[in-house]
Amino acid sequence: MQRPEAWPRPHPGEGAAAAQTRGPAPPAGAEEPSGLRLQEPSLYTIKAVFILDNDGNRLLAKYYDGTFPSMKEQMVFEKNVFNKTSRTESEIAFFGGMTIVYKSSIDLFLYVVGSSHENELMLMSVLTCLFESLNHMLRKNVEKRWLLENMDGAFLVLDEIVDGGVILESDPQQVIQKVNFRADDSSLTEQSVAQVLQSAKEQIKWSLLK
Repeated sequence: MQRPEAWPRPHPGEGAAAAQTRGPAPPAGAEEPSGLRLQEPSLYTIKAVFILDNDGNRLLAKYYDGTFPSMKEQMVFEKNVFNKTSRTESEIAFFGGMTIVYKSSIDLFLYVVGSSHENELMLMSVLTCLFESLNHMLRKNVEKRWLLENMDGAFLVLDEIVDGGVILESDPQQVIQKVNFRADDSSLTEQSVAQVLQSAKEQIKWSLLK
């Protein structure tokens, strides 16, 4: 019985011709050109979030990496961004090797900053969540006066959306629920402390009367 062959045999000279056509094999350990390598994914997608008034002055800001390590560098960056974006209708800007999405509301400008290769839609989802959450918290008065009066709440909102540059939440309803829970928990803690103090005062009073 004829034994079956696993692979068809090449015709004479076929292997050498194919090798010449293909050319020499790349040396071991050769790397692809750096331009062809894909960017490794990272959780740290947000470089900064800040809110300025209509004169470009900072009202709220958080930076999540060392791109601008000093307050002076941050303020210069914010001023340059404001000058570039405050008179345009666009919602996206590219500045200093970074991608910036922004939105204006009455006398406020809200900014979310990412790296140059960051997905604009991802940055925009953070910006939209921030605006909608503030809009709910400030009862549709997203303007300087009400923001300044509710700055603690604004920082809580931002902390629920971004933590250390990582996007935690992009649903404003979820953000508001978490902020309300933290606020209720805080008020309960303060109430508990007050009750303990009151109880201690009463005990001291009764011990003195005895």
